[in-house]
Amino acid sequence: MRHDTPVLHQHASLSIDALLRPGEAVLIVDDDQMIREPLKIYLQDQGLTVLEAGTADELHQLIASHSIALVLLDIGLPDADGLELLPQLVETYPDLAVVMLTGVSDLHVAMECIRNGAEDYLAKPVRLEEILFVVRKVLERRRLIFENYQYQADLEQARFRMQIFHQLSLKMNTAYLSTVELDEILQAILVGITAEEGLRFNRAFLALFNDQGTLLEGRLAIGAECREEASKVWNEMREQQLGFMDIVRNLKETCLAGDVGVNHLIRRLKLPRTAEDHLLIQAALERRSILVSNGSADVPVPRELIELLGEDSFVVVPLFSPSKSLGVIIADHFVTRKPITVEMVSALELFASQASLAIEHSRLYENMEKKIVELKELTEELEKNKDLLVAAERYSALGQMAAQLVHAIRNPITSIGGVARLLAKRVTEEKWQRYLDLLVRESDRVESTLDELFNFVQQTDLQKAPVSFNELVLKTVLLLQPAMEKQHITSVFDLPEPGLVLELDGARIRQSILQLVKNSIEAMPNGGQLTISARQEDGWVQLTISDSGIGFPAGYLEKATDPFFTTKTYGTGLGLTMVERAVQAHGGTFALHSREGAGTEALIRLPVQGTEDRGQGTEDRGQKTEDRGQKTEDRGQKTEDRGQKTEDRGQRTEDRKKTEDNRW
Repeated sequence: MRHDTPVLHQHASLSIDALLRPGEAVLIVDDDQMIREPLKIYLQDQGLTVLEAGTADELHQLIASHSIALVLLDIGLPDADGLELLPQLVETYPDLAVVMLTGVSDLHVAMECIRNGAEDYLAKPVRLEEILFVVRKVLERRRLIFENYQYQADLEQARFRMQIFHQLSLKMNTAYLSTVELDEILQAILVGITAEEGLRFNRAFLALFNDQGTLLEGRLAIGAECREEASKVWNEMREQQLGFMDIVRNLKETCLAGDVGVNHLIRRLKLPRTAEDHLLIQAALERRSILVSNGSADVPVPRELIELLGEDSFVVVPLFSPSKSLGVIIADHFVTRKPITVEMVSALELFASQASLAIEHSRLYENMEKKIVELKELTEELEKNKDLLVAAERYSALGQMAAQLVHAIRNPITSIGGVARLLAKRVTEEKWQRYLDLLVRESDRVESTLDELFNFVQQTDLQKAPVSFNELVLKTVLLLQPAMEKQHITSVFDLPEPGLVLELDGARIRQSILQLVKNSIEAMPNGGQLTISARQEDGWVQLTISDSGIGFPAGYLEKATDPFFTTKTYGTGLGLTMVERAVQAHGGTFALHSREGAGTEALIRLPVQGTEDRGQGTEDRGQKTEDRGQKTEDRGQKTEDRGQKTEDRGQRTEDRKKTEDNRW
């Protein structure tokens, strides 16, 4: 090589140590050892890492095993033509710079090399300083291109983050966040953390404190599986010019739902808040990021956490609002093994702040919804209590009135009825007999009305005992069988299997069934069908009594259970009221369904007592049996007293008869 050429113009460039990235080298490829050796020594003296090869085969081996930045390639190699080799290298290794060396000074060859991708062309013999000048110029241009790519990538990444933050802000400001919307935003943030256009972490995990703030629980994760699929979907979505949230929804449908590995992993994470020496709890409560590198940090790193993640290098970033700690985000480079830099941690903290805002926003919304529900319930309770108070006042007034009526009317009516019966026995004239019979019937009707009023007013405690439900229903209906036969009414029963035993006040439920069946009979004066069915379901027994009668007129059904409301010519209108009160006293419900001309359906729902309750009831009944034994003795004594009183009343009755006989 020549050394007698004029000194080259000094090119202002980067320093030698800035031309190559760590681990990169320059490769000299020439079949002449006498050319390779001095050039290698010269470039090494300038601070460059230099490798050499004498054949194309050695060239391929070195490129495959080393990071080569630039190749000084001789055209004439013993096993290949440099001109044919050049386009293959450029296509296979796009980041590789190639400078051609040749002993042929031919402009046509030089242009062919440039067209095929060579950075420059040097004709032998050439000075070492000139080679160094070209090498520095090519490496500098290559480095500037890389830096330009990096700046563009950084700008694109910054734009991407701004886009994410902008769309997340819009999402959070346009509506309150429900739980579903919060999950969508949190997924969007994890996508941003792992996306190629985002922070490029391989995996991201989210753990949040529960509503009580007592337990840190794994909530959501995005891993390498989804990240690889997401890169494909991402490009397709970008071509369709969709927004970030649209992309997230598409990713959710395609890969997030299938990325079960990391989600299953993170959901195994459960830490009590009291474990303040744990790295995750420390990061959350102290509100500071903790970087773990090769299993070490400025705080102890739990071994079980490393085993859970399967990774010993990761970063933990806290999530918090002004008033409380919310959780943490964990991110790592599980696949690429890249180191986590301070800049990455700072960028991750920006995403964590958006996640914190979303979580706080959602919880405020949830609290507001709870308050609204509580206010609604309170309003409904106030309305219900108001109605109950009005009803109680009405019933109280009715009760007082009924009690006074019963007291004031019962004795005169009893006397009138007694006298009418006595006269009916003694009068033989048919004309007077008809009048007396009418008087007796109407007296009986008034006494029946007084009995209903008395039963309505009387407030008695339930006397519950085990009752065979089927037997209770059948025996009650049997009492009205003659009336049904007289009116040509057929009955159909659909009852559950025998053996159903309920804790009931048998008398009051029997009275209720009797009232409903009587109403059905009265609604079918020209015959019809009475259907009585029952079914047991979900801890309840529902008894349905339906008829094919005339039904209730339109607008009357809602008033059917009001006291003293009746559609009959005769009657107090208290029957259905007492049915409703008896069922409600048992903890059940009562409802009526009817259409005019299409019959009426009455539904009674009663709770079924469990075996354990009946067992306890058996013990209580055992105690009650002893009490009743004592009471039996007391009643025996009372019976004797009543016997004495009966004799006295018998004597008084004879005296009254004598008086009446003498009077008549």
